[in-house]
Amino acid sequence: MSFRTIFIESPCRLSYSSGYMVVRKEDDTVKVHLSEISTVILQTERVFISAYLLSELAKAKISFVISDEKRNPIGQYLPLYGAHNVSKRIQDQLSWGEPIKKRVWQRVVRDKIAQQAAFLRERDHLEAAQLLDSLVSEVRSGDTTNREAQSARIYFSTLFGKGFSRDDDSPLNAALNYGYAVLLSMVNREVVSRGYLTQCGICHRNEYNQFNLACDFMEPFRPVIDRQVSDYLSGSFDADMRRALADVANISLSYRGGAYRLGSVVSMYVQDCLNALCKKIAVDDIQEFAFK
Repeated sequence: MSFRTIFIESPCRLSYSSGYMVVRKEDDTVKVHLSEISTVILQTERVFISAYLLSELAKAKISFVISDEKRNPIGQYLPLYGAHNVSKRIQDQLSWGEPIKKRVWQRVVRDKIAQQAAFLRERDHLEAAQLLDSLVSEVRSGDTTNREAQSARIYFSTLFGKGFSRDDDSPLNAALNYGYAVLLSMVNREVVSRGYLTQCGICHRNEYNQFNLACDFMEPFRPVIDRQVSDYLSGSFDADMRRALADVANISLSYRGGAYRLGSVVSMYVQDCLNALCKKIAVDDIQEFAFK
């Protein structure tokens, strides 16, 4: 499985030829084989792309992300049919019962809080990390006591300061939003490639959100983005920061007794969650991951 992210920042023409994506600029032409690509991110609106290439990207299940005039991800092109038995899988998805959805959501929230605690501990915020550790065991089925929100308040105020708000118009929030959008595109790709609907979530159920299920599954991985932003953001949210966030799929994590890239961990974690929802494995068998 390949995890090369192609970042298109300058005006060009994109086409397809004999298994390759061809990038033609005024002074140069580059070819990249589709087998090497996981995601293409457009960072300019001055790109012309052939329908032939779009068709081949969909067949190869390659995520194609489009940015707006501010260079923030705004849309994603995904295949209509990610699996040969997509109709059956959608039927299975629509038949998931509330008890199993609540149990899987409980596990997702526990994993998210555990990752937040681990990151704070890594940065020597030991008291806050210990407090988050205590919240993990308090997460109930469906997170009815809303420990996720409680942990978020502690986590963000500890990491970015007591005056920090996710509603602020700041370079920090711009970087976080960009990274979360890249992460969401990765999870969307995994959901669609397995034949499921991104719209039907287990906790996120906003009628205006096309990616409810992906929003559910991405939650434990948000601290990976927070870590990148915390490490690399220096003042303004610039092109270097965008490149670092666009390449998060290649960050190494500890998982299943070895070292795996984030792209692989996301893929296997999503599969575990889907297997649990379809009652092919126990919810407790969903594998945890950790920062290296």
